[in-house]
Amino acid sequence: MTPLARLARTAVLATSLLSLSGCAYFRESNNQPLDPAAVAQIQPGISDAGDVVRILGAPNQVVQLGNRSAYRYDHAVLKGSALFLVLVGLRGTDTRTDRVWVFFDESDSVTHVGSTFESHRAQYALPWSDVHDPEDAQEADEERGLVTEGQ
Repeated sequence: MTPLARLARTAVLATSLLSLSGCAYFRESNNQPLDPAAVAQIQPGISDAGDVVRILGAPNQVVQLGNRSAYRYDHAVLKGSALFLVLVGLRGTDTRTDRVWVFFDESDSVTHVGSTFESHRAQYALPWSDVHDPEDAQEADEERGLVTEGQ
């Protein structure tokens, strides 16, 4: 085989291997984002089930707790990335959720509200990434308006 033929064969082989490499980014979102300001309008002892549905809409889940009940609201964001290198594939995902639980007594009056707002913290990540970096979380909270001056 001539040196030129060997070089051409090597170039074809290298190009073929490189065509098997690539990367991908993907994002998934479930339900509408929850608004912390809207959740703050729900006042235990003052608001009732009708107020909660008017403010937040239909719940994702209704749980019966004896004569009492609870409404669950969710919003989730999944971000992921993948890297394919010839025969090796690496993939990482990060799912973060906004979740609100509203608890009612026997007369459908709100007794308490629990909430977590983290969907804005989801990051594109590969397996070696640190998706729980406090500085990244604070920056994302500031962008969403969840951090007030002096915190």
